[in-house]
Amino acid sequence: MTGGLEACSRRRFLEFSAALSAAAASGMARAQFAPQPAAKPLPGDEFPAAAPVSIEVKARPLPSFDPRDRSHVRFGALEFRSGLVLTSGFRGFGGLSGIRLDARGERFIAFSDKGTWFTGRIRYAGREMAGLEDVEAAPMLGPDGRPITTRGWFDSESIAIDGSFVYVGLERVNQVLRFDFSKGFTRTRGEVFPMPPAVKKLPFNRGLEALVFVPKGLPLAGTLIAMSERGLDPAGNLVAFLVGGPSPGEFSIRRTDNFDISDAVLLASGDLLILERKFSLLAGVGIRIRRIPLNAVKPGAVVDGASIFDADLGQEIDNLEGIDAHVTAEGDTILTLVSDDNFSMIQRTLLLQFKLVE
Repeated sequence: MTGGLEACSRRRFLEFSAALSAAAASGMARAQFAPQPAAKPLPGDEFPAAAPVSIEVKARPLPSFDPRDRSHVRFGALEFRSGLVLTSGFRGFGGLSGIRLDARGERFIAFSDKGTWFTGRIRYAGREMAGLEDVEAAPMLGPDGRPITTRGWFDSESIAIDGSFVYVGLERVNQVLRFDFSKGFTRTRGEVFPMPPAVKKLPFNRGLEALVFVPKGLPLAGTLIAMSERGLDPAGNLVAFLVGGPSPGEFSIRRTDNFDISDAVLLASGDLLILERKFSLLAGVGIRIRRIPLNAVKPGAVVDGASIFDADLGQEIDNLEGIDAHVTAEGDTILTLVSDDNFSMIQRTLLLQFKLVE
């Protein structure tokens, strides 16, 4: 049985390596699949640590992003392509806080805020998402090889990828784990990645919420950009960090209209897209995406950018927490967004795709 799993993983490693090479050439490096080492099951786990478990995820298509008008497809600078409502009988499914896709927009790595990896493939019917296939779940492992939740590490909220290295931000403890997926894919042990001391001072449950790694060929190449959900500087702006790279330090992102950061992605063009959300009992839920030139980001700067997308409960939104981008063979930039249902019966796990048209 182990040999079969390893052979399957090797095939996935080769598939993803080819996709990764194409992505790196365009300045958008993605993760690669790798063989999985054997390990003994741990008592009390939802699944054995020896290998991921296959799970079924059902997908119900969303006919439109605007439920009042199916002909309405343009929303700011985005054009709605397709959406899915995801459900699963696997009790650990949900709480999705981030997602990264391969260069084709097919294979994905996602994770929950309870420290569970989810991997698989998006199935398309033409240009529209039709479902998920080959979905597997696995616990996120710490330096000791045990699930990170056994040491009280949870609220895994952010992800960045540099080749085979996967960085995950843990909001509740304000630290970052780095996984080398070439050593075991989702069975890899995460090692604590050194971050600036100020990261530890971020407020409880308002800490690291977005990570972006800058690839070669762009300003700040080699830098891990870490953004807080609502860590504020003295002027009330959102605190962010440049870790490593040519110009390490702190900068701020102007906070407006009570929006907080939930994720970010770097486009091949060098623009940073920041996904934000807000909630109030009076105004309800709001989602927006701001576009910020990467060359404006530098130590001491306060950066800002215009919103290119705004949505509220009049559209098919939920607690959108993850964003990624890929470029199609036709040259279209596609944004993929995923929502965190907080494991609540009144919220949904949504997977949405839009074409960036401006």
